[in-house]
Amino acid sequence: MPDRPWRFNPRPRIEAMTFAGGASCLVVDDALADPHALRDYAIARRAEFAAAPTNAYPGIELPAEAGLEQALAEVFRLHVRPRLPVRRLVGLYARLAMVTLAPSQLQPRQTIPHRDSAWVDPAHAIAASVLYLFEDAALGGTGFYVPKRPRPEVEQLVHAASTLPAADFATRFDVPCAYPAESNAWFERVGIVAPRFNRLVFYDGRLFHSGDIPHPERLTDDPASGRLTLNGFFTCTRDAV
Repeated sequence: MPDRPWRFNPRPRIEAMTFAGGASCLVVDDALADPHALRDYAIARRAEFAAAPTNAYPGIELPAEAGLEQALAEVFRLHVRPRLPVRRLVGLYARLAMVTLAPSQLQPRQTIPHRDSAWVDPAHAIAASVLYLFEDAALGGTGFYVPKRPRPEVEQLVHAASTLPAADFATRFDVPCAYPAESNAWFERVGIVAPRFNRLVFYDGRLFHSGDIPHPERLTDDPASGRLTLNGFFTCTRDAV
């Protein structure tokens, strides 16, 4: 295994993808110079993956080493920050992760689209990223959503998803115990990024989104064949108005 299994491609292919309603993301293909090396790194540390301790991620994760975070931060600075209304990067958290839960195991907050901004100061901008490190397209990409209901109702839904027992939540809000998929009474899916090995997607963390998991029966905790991703969360100061 190379000393730096996370060396990123200095000349990746970047495409902007715009969804209905104006939401958008950046799709970076051929992101890593050797994506198999990073997957091998994860395979070698399979025993170190653990259930997410504080967030609602529906699976297991491994915090990224400092060198991997620094490499991802450099990609953000060079290729992403110039395309966003942000200035200085003030914080970054990255992790390797695998979705592993069966639908019957999901918490209510894992059955609706979510945002990555609940813990971020509103004065800051938040961007997020996901790098697909799997080759089985049936494991799914990432869907983006906009609310169909007025903001107070959606905020009530999000709050209830973190406080109500699963059965009560499903009955009260008519949300099935399943991974978010197509549009429903609460959210409209406005776009989806298909998975592709070594594809890196950057998006506004304040957008509602969710992993698209069309075949949960294919999920596994094996990094060699599971839905292995590298997830990043970037906190930035905003551009002066």
